Amino acid sequence: MQRNDKVQKAMIRYGFVVVMAVMIAIFGIAQPVFLTWSNMFSILLGVTVYAILALGETFPLVINGMDLSIGATSALSVMIASYSMVVLRLSGVWAFVFCMALGALIGLCNGLLIVKVKIPDLLTTLGMMFLVQGVQLIPSGGRSIGNGMVLPNGETASGVFDPGFKFLGQGRFFGLIPVPVLFMFLIAVIVFIVLSLTRWGRTFYAIGGNSEAARLAGANVNRYRIMAYVISGSIAAFAGVILAARIGRGDVSSGGTLLMDAVGSALIGYAVLGVQKPNPFGTIVGAIFLGVLMNGLTMLNLPYYWQDFIKGCVLVAALAFTFGLSKKKK
Repeated sequence: MQRNDKVQKAMIRYGFVVVMAVMIAIFGIAQPVFLTWSNMFSILLGVTVYAILALGETFPLVINGMDLSIGATSALSVMIASYSMVVLRLSGVWAFVFCMALGALIGLCNGLLIVKVKIPDLLTTLGMMFLVQGVQLIPSGGRSIGNGMVLPNGETASGVFDPGFKFLGQGRFFGLIPVPVLFMFLIAVIVFIVLSLTRWGRTFYAIGGNSEAARLAGANVNRYRIMAYVISGSIAAFAGVILAARIGRGDVSSGGTLLMDAVGSALIGYAVLGVQKPNPFGTIVGAIFLGVLMNGLTMLNLPYYWQDFIKGCVLVAALAFTFGLSKKKK
């Protein structure tokens, strides 16, 4: 019986890592180009935006909440950054400041509605998602924003994307490492330090575990809950800045599947090393896992309409495997 417990514990802790390694090996054997450095960097670059979003989503998840507005916030950031530079002819610095302030404001509104008005987090952030999706279309009249675009009044926009701003999404260090990838890992390190090595992080986790006990222990629960959503909104806005800098225009469809990919990455993170809770390391691994899966399936010429189905199956299987075995063990 004791041996079975050890095997089960090892499966919970390392099962996901083994599955990921086997998947990479299978794709590498089927398509040798899959394991090239250029493709590895391509995968990392491809997951950057929703990985950053997922790192922000980690904070609401830690306090046992959920932020469904992060994808819309990121898309709004793309449009505001583009509008600021192309239409208003502002510098990239001002575009960045506007986006970050707006993201923090959206997060603050979410937090206040949840804490002060007592609206459930899912309903609050769902409503905010629809609101922000509508707002992002207003400045440009529902059209994408790019250099030389024709404005609703018939004039031609004379502004251009700031080269320094575009470096955030298109630059490479040493001509090899994409700047967005470095930002992704830098944010992951910062989030890890905050959540794992500081008093604030321990308080966040305590609130998620038992908010009443945390309150009785002296934690300002409402302040921390609001802070979680402000952080989530701010990081979502930064992800939008990176996306705007990458594509060099304000695409009205830039939000796409960002929300689902980000939430999926964060939830898959529960299964990494069997921690069964939100954590930045698991979130990054989850994002890379999804990137590897989609890249490999694309190389195998699997029809696009099968890819989301497989992605959903992987998410459900990872969580069922981790929590199912854990519950059985108890």
